[in-house]
Amino acid sequence: MPIAQLYILEGRSDEVKEELIAEITEAIVKTLKAPREAVRVIITEMPKQHFGIAGSSAKKLGR
Repeated sequence: MPIAQLYILEGRSDEVKEELIAEITEAIVKTLKAPREAVRVIITEMPKQHFGIAGSSAKKLGR
């Protein structure tokens, strides 16, 4: 059972996350020849202040 674990910054709509799940699933099915029903996608959303870029948080950088 292939599992894709994704870390993204918070703030995206449910619709965008649904599209991401569908696209990642399709890539796994195509590339690994895995049955669609066996694919799992886990999205973990991080607060922008919990993600650092070059010594500053993404929130501080306006990302």
